[in-house]
Amino acid sequence: MDYHYETQPVPNPISYFMHRSPWWFHRLETLVNHFIELVVPFFLLLGRRMSILHGLLQILFQVLLIISGNLSFLNWLTMVPSLACFDDASLGPLFGARLRERAARRQLPAPGAQRLSLGSCVRRVLNISLGLLITYLSIPVVLNLVSSRQVMNTSFNPLRIVNTYGAFGSITKERTEVILQGTSSLDPNDPTAVWEEFEFKCKPGDLRRRPCLISPYHYRLDWLMWFAAFQNEWIIHLAGKLLAQEEETLSLLATNPFAGRDPPRWIRGEHFKYKFSQPGGKHAADGKWWIRKRIGPYFPPVNLQGLRKFFKDRNWPYPVQD
Repeated sequence: MDYHYETQPVPNPISYFMHRSPWWFHRLETLVNHFIELVVPFFLLLGRRMSILHGLLQILFQVLLIISGNLSFLNWLTMVPSLACFDDASLGPLFGARLRERAARRQLPAPGAQRLSLGSCVRRVLNISLGLLITYLSIPVVLNLVSSRQVMNTSFNPLRIVNTYGAFGSITKERTEVILQGTSSLDPNDPTAVWEEFEFKCKPGDLRRRPCLISPYHYRLDWLMWFAAFQNEWIIHLAGKLLAQEEETLSLLATNPFAGRDPPRWIRGEHFKYKFSQPGGKHAADGKWWIRKRIGPYFPPVNLQGLRKFFKDRNWPYPVQD
């Protein structure tokens, strides 16, 4: 938690301030996380009141995660199963008296309906069979969970009924960003060449731009650019599309420095280390949310003609200038 708010894929404005919380608060966050995820689920087995408490705690936990970062729709979907923790009596006050009466009448047993119907028996057998199947298929999943060589995001059967999922296997301690820059210069190695940056809609770039707040909406390209900082060759594919100034690709960006001009002749990727500025500090006073330091080149200057073989070797469609 000392690093999560700063290094998550797409921070929001609240992340900026949560990152500066005192050390003991981050330790408390870790303790609460373990309690919610490892202890609270067993409340479901302890009766109605504890089940309702479980639902409340899980939903509150997800709301806090939604507030603290742009994690797309993940946390919103996670709240849905928790709604099953609330019975009609607990949800009744949220609805009008007439609707509650109608629901109560529908739940009254029909006269003489003491014996289970054939359909009910078949459904019960199917439910039990499905439960036994899931239990059997989950054995390798549980063994993987307790293994020292745990594998994430893997399915253990052809039907993919059970699997392991984890958003992140670990928390990175430093945030690095790939900044795409283009130039119209004939020679990319010319010291006087002017390199202009492509700005994305949400990911960090411009130091003075406030972090965005978009959850549950999801800017997939911005999210993937976070992973691009850990070596992904698809970013060269993106560079080729930007060299061609493809409209569909440009629509995914916030700004195109070459709009209304000739396309860039060269594009390069520069690697930077980003850190949140200190609230109330000199950088923040200058309007900067971020501080960055250049690490070095991420990929060298490339032009459209030079990428032809690269695209062909990977069976990628060669970008055509609009």
